[in-house]
Amino acid sequence: MNDPQPNALAAMLQRSAAERVFNFSAGPAALPTEVLQQAAEEMLSWRGTGVSVMEMSHRSKEFESIHQQALADLRELLAVPDNYRILFLQGGAIGENAIVPLNLMGRLDPQQPKADFVITGSWSVKTEQEGRRYGQTHIAADGKAGRYLSIPDAAYWNLSDDAAYVHLCTNETIGGVEFQQVPEIGQRAGRVVVADASSHILSRPVDWSRIQVLYAGAQKNIGPAGVTIVIVREDLLGHAHPLCPSAFNWRVVNEHNSMFNTPPTYTIYIAGLVFQWLKRQGGIDGIEQRNIAKAKALYDYLDQSAFYRNEVDPSCRSRMNVPFFLADESRNEAFLAGARANGLLQLKGHKSVGGMRASIYNAMPLDGVSALIEYMREFERNAA
Repeated sequence: MNDPQPNALAAMLQRSAAERVFNFSAGPAALPTEVLQQAAEEMLSWRGTGVSVMEMSHRSKEFESIHQQALADLRELLAVPDNYRILFLQGGAIGENAIVPLNLMGRLDPQQPKADFVITGSWSVKTEQEGRRYGQTHIAADGKAGRYLSIPDAAYWNLSDDAAYVHLCTNETIGGVEFQQVPEIGQRAGRVVVADASSHILSRPVDWSRIQVLYAGAQKNIGPAGVTIVIVREDLLGHAHPLCPSAFNWRVVNEHNSMFNTPPTYTIYIAGLVFQWLKRQGGIDGIEQRNIAKAKALYDYLDQSAFYRNEVDPSCRSRMNVPFFLADESRNEAFLAGARANGLLQLKGHKSVGGMRASIYNAMPLDGVSALIEYMREFERNAA
């Protein structure tokens, strides 16, 4: 075999680690360096098997151990109740925009499927638009009049009594708006809340008394693109539309332990490594405190500067995605060029809103946020 010798592999990993930059990409996003190093060390031979996880049969006892450990660690981290099922699917959160209504929209009335949507930004707009393909969508609240810089007060949401579920995007990646707490809207028996938590899953605890379905693509806060996590209360299985593809029917996927078809094995493996890394950080409580500290440092700097601004209502600022603007936007390209030169990458804002955006997910260390603030301070001084 032509595998690298251990000392050569160590030297290669050391060189690669030295080349690492602070990656503020909104997704696919930064992964913990420890996770990447472990994956590199296990790339050619996982635990002495002589094969990469990429090459394993998903039916093998080796991959089954990876799969089951990932499920158990995720359940532990998020304190998922026993009556909720964890599914590993494919298609990303955009895929779930169709898969959720195909599984749930006809739950109360298959002949007249209906769901409520709370619109808080670009992603919830897209979700409601996709939902129209499968039934009636009712917009219970829309923050458009306020440019999606705040979350409509739940006291004034116009919820339907005949909607199969209420859909929320609990963290808007583009606009930087986050639910600090999901409203308690389940007073009516049978009301179901579905949350797209793609860009803040595992960054804070989940109150499962207020969320009955949670889904998230992996590529923002968990691992590489490829696996989609769905956590669903078990009584909500079995309501799929007859035309729902079997591979996306939650009941079928659950019955086959997420192996109805070949799962994205390597992505599940990396996700499992991230879950173990999170446990070493003190679990969700530990990582939440780090996230609070990172977000506070960046927002505090933005708030005291006249050179930069963040427009999101402080009551719902995202801890994960921090959009900001330069007072003089003619300096944008110079700002980005200087950032790249300082090892601060992927700070350009989404094309739909412009400006800048720093995504500071779990894997972003406080040192990265501090380096960004120092660069921003220096750029502001030099522009004076």
